[in-house]
Amino acid sequence: MRRLFACFLLVFPIVAVAQSPAPEAGFTPLFDGKSLQGWEGDANWFRVDDGAIVAGSASETIPNNFFLATTEQYEDFELRLDAKLVGAGQNAGVQFRTQRIPNHHEVSGYQADMGTAGGKPIWGSLYDESRRNKMLAVPDPAAVEEVLESDDWNRIRVRCQRTRIQIWLNDLQTVDYTETDPKIERTGIIALQIHGGKPALASYRNIRIQRLK
Repeated sequence: MRRLFACFLLVFPIVAVAQSPAPEAGFTPLFDGKSLQGWEGDANWFRVDDGAIVAGSASETIPNNFFLATTEQYEDFELRLDAKLVGAGQNAGVQFRTQRIPNHHEVSGYQADMGTAGGKPIWGSLYDESRRNKMLAVPDPAAVEEVLESDDWNRIRVRCQRTRIQIWLNDLQTVDYTETDPKIERTGIIALQIHGGKPALASYRNIRIQRLK
């Protein structure tokens, strides 16, 4: 009996099953890991693969910016997710307090940037997409390089409370910005970007949010 049981173990080895991270107290998942339920955007450029939302193409030129957006709006919140960017087109990002521009592929609002520019990382920078069209806050590139996992998963945390916007990359605080323009909207969608241009794949997973009072 011992000899037969040993053979059985060889034929049917025990396989470890990957477990999803336990939900954090107070946070609500925005992505179920299986579908794009609760999101809207161009399905030609966004798909679900191995528990992540994957945007873009590894081989095709991307004709313009594309955004996958939540169907709900958020004002004061803390957003947490993991993100990865690979490929020649080193540009993507996470939009927040953002609105779609009617009859256009673009959105308008804040972006936690991902990628490189001028040979330096722009991960964790705060950009104003299709509104002021400029960086609002940029961290020290050397500090970002110290914590950045190139071509691998990175933790992004965005906290918005009233006029204050904070961003962290892998626990490094990269932005602490206060909005001084009272005309800038404080509510909007969350959106995931793949930038137009050279082929690239931007992946997003473990997306969760906590509304703040």
